[in-house]
Amino acid sequence: MTNFNTELFNLHKGEEDKEKTLNTVRNNISFTGSNLWILAGAIIVASVGLNVNSTAVIIGAMLISPLMGPIVGSGFALGIFDFDLLKKSLLNLLIATIVGLIASTIYFYLSPFKEIQSELLSRTSPNIYDVLIAFFGGLVGVIAITRVEKGNPIPGVAIATALMPPLCTAGFGLATGNLKFFFGALFLYSINCVFICISTYSIVKYLKYPAKKEVDSLHQKRVKYGVTAIIILMLVPSAYFAFSLYKQQKFKQSVKTFIEKEFIEKGNTIVYKKTIYSKASSNIELAFLNRSFSENEIKLLNEELKKYGLENTKLTIKKNSTDNINTLRNDIFNEVAKSDIVIDEKDKQIEALKNEIAKNTFNDKEIFEEVKIIFPTIQSISIAKHNTTSNDTTLIKTVFLYQANPKLEESEKTKLYNWLQKRLAASNFEVINQ
Repeated sequence: MTNFNTELFNLHKGEEDKEKTLNTVRNNISFTGSNLWILAGAIIVASVGLNVNSTAVIIGAMLISPLMGPIVGSGFALGIFDFDLLKKSLLNLLIATIVGLIASTIYFYLSPFKEIQSELLSRTSPNIYDVLIAFFGGLVGVIAITRVEKGNPIPGVAIATALMPPLCTAGFGLATGNLKFFFGALFLYSINCVFICISTYSIVKYLKYPAKKEVDSLHQKRVKYGVTAIIILMLVPSAYFAFSLYKQQKFKQSVKTFIEKEFIEKGNTIVYKKTIYSKASSNIELAFLNRSFSENEIKLLNEELKKYGLENTKLTIKKNSTDNINTLRNDIFNEVAKSDIVIDEKDKQIEALKNEIAKNTFNDKEIFEEVKIIFPTIQSISIAKHNTTSNDTTLIKTVFLYQANPKLEESEKTKLYNWLQKRLAASNFEVINQ
């Protein structure tokens, strides 16, 4: 079983020649000529992706970025005590960082879009999880570099460790004068660089790469202490930020549970909700559609907050009134009025034509049934409006045609005329016997 486990986790199997690997690492640390142009282009692409909030574009920029070279070189240099290589790697990393900051700052300064997108915002608050991603991502990348068959982990490592986006976000902070963004993103960039370097150092030591020259124990201890100090410097604030994130997420979940248990499950309709998280004192503001709370009820609800782990939180309930409801209703109506639900011009024309037709048509069937009751000898009728034009005037006349057998007497005709004039509300009226 021991032999099986040793073979299963054996990194020496499939390992590339150590000298060949070191030559590859040395060749990839330089930022001159094509590498510098590729870096600048990748920085601009990543900046555009962050600016338009496009994840696909950001991933593309990370794939073409050559930033991993000097970081991996630094890890190898520490592992084999090659201080010349370490100086060269750090110098090239510094050049790459400055070029990246300058290119991204110029882009964001010239860009007309200065809105803070979610992709930018996510690169300003590093925590312990970013440390884990950088370390294990770098670990995979270095293992792949030391293999004869490189395989496909390298592109994935470039995406996972995400060196480009925080560097571009730092440029955004400089361009907009937002120092919180600048320092937060630069710290994330530093975490990625340091822990990729540390993971490289770990693999180099594990694979027993030979030291470039004999180094006394004092120098070895200095390197180890230096690496340990850097790790602690990065871990302490990262752990603090992770704990702060945990507390904030816990607060949001507790507030959600409190509102569901105390209000929603009791049939109350919430029309307004605002939560403000603070380490010292947090606040919850609520407003209800048709529910009012007395001062005593609000006091009891504030005491209930402790049961949900919300000790330093104050609940404020906005007073409900008819004015508030009317204001809310008016706001809703105004929003509807501003929406795109507008009758098309053609629909308006159709509606106008329908109204015009309705004015000029009669319910012949209904009128015929009424006429038959009063004048049983009438067999058929027809009613319509006609325009009569003469010189410069146009008159609208309502014409009533009928057939009767036997024919109506004069007295009946007069009676029919008077009845129709009243029934159809027509002033200009004519009755014709066909």
